[in-house]
Amino acid sequence: MIAERIKELRTEKGLSQAQLGKVIGTSQKAIDFWERNVHEPKASYIIALCDFFGVSADYLLGRKEI
Repeated sequence: MIAERIKELRTEKGLSQAQLGKVIGTSQKAIDFWERNVHEPKASYIIALCDFFGVSADYLLGRKEI
């Protein structure tokens, strides 16, 4: 679920993977891996994503809807 949520939130903001990576301090490749469910982000990146997108970790992880 996290893969879909990251991609959905990123595209809603009109950001490329590289732009999102720059904002939260990671690479475009990491964002790509997360969105394709190859890897999951570490807790520190989950926090950064939640802060940037203004969502809860529960939402990002698919535990609840907005």
